[in-house]
Amino acid sequence: MSLKAIPEITIEPKNGWQLIDWRELAEYRDLFYFLVWRDVKVLYKQTILGFTWAVIRPFFSMIVFSVVFGRLAGVSSDGVPYPIFSFAALLPWTYFSSTTTNSAASLVTNANVLTKVYFPRIMIPTTPLLANLVDFSISFLILCGMMIWYHIVPGWNASLLPLLLLLMVVTASGTGLWLSALAVRYRDVKHATEFLVQILMYAAPVVWPVSLIPAKYRLVYGLYPMAGIIEGFRSALIGTRPMPWDLIAVGSASALLITFSGALYFSRMERTFADVA
Repeated sequence: MSLKAIPEITIEPKNGWQLIDWRELAEYRDLFYFLVWRDVKVLYKQTILGFTWAVIRPFFSMIVFSVVFGRLAGVSSDGVPYPIFSFAALLPWTYFSSTTTNSAASLVTNANVLTKVYFPRIMIPTTPLLANLVDFSISFLILCGMMIWYHIVPGWNASLLPLLLLLMVVTASGTGLWLSALAVRYRDVKHATEFLVQILMYAAPVVWPVSLIPAKYRLVYGLYPMAGIIEGFRSALIGTRPMPWDLIAVGSASALLITFSGALYFSRMERTFADVA
């Protein structure tokens, strides 16, 4: 093969505030698949319970919440049994919290890879978005079993689950992009994320219903994207209340803003990752 026939690839830093290079991501799709598969295997490799861990975390959280908030505190569950009321909220929340935590630490954890070879850096914090869907799917099957146990039949709102799933993934991606980029420069972000996630859980309607929020503050509260997502899951699966379109609309705008700004910030800081990782 002549020297002229050898393709020449020049890697240059991006100029300005550029968004995601989808063409480049498509070229590295095999690597992205490998990273997702690696995260799934590492999570359950050499464990005694294996995929059962995907059920244990939300299930035992449901038990604790049912005892503390359902029985002792007497928190309203909108007329449905508190266990399924809380589990329907824990389903999207567990995905969001796990994905956010994993994404925040992803660049720091893979620092040795960042300094040795080039590939689209955005693949690292977005890998948990797909890897954690495995846990989500397993927990969803448990929720379906609980719906059968409590004789709950979902209505036509269940057809809106794909929309809620998409909004859930978008929200987690935006938060993950922000925190992962910040964690490279400020290492305490990784530790602060776990504390932040705990605060955000109690701010979300996981253990209490959105109906407790006064009407005049409802749209302001909807700026927190997980509020509309969680209440939407309850409406779609167990029919506690009508679909909260107001919360979903405001939350969608907020989630898109977080994701858009997160992608811009990540792209801006990407050129410095190898230097400070």
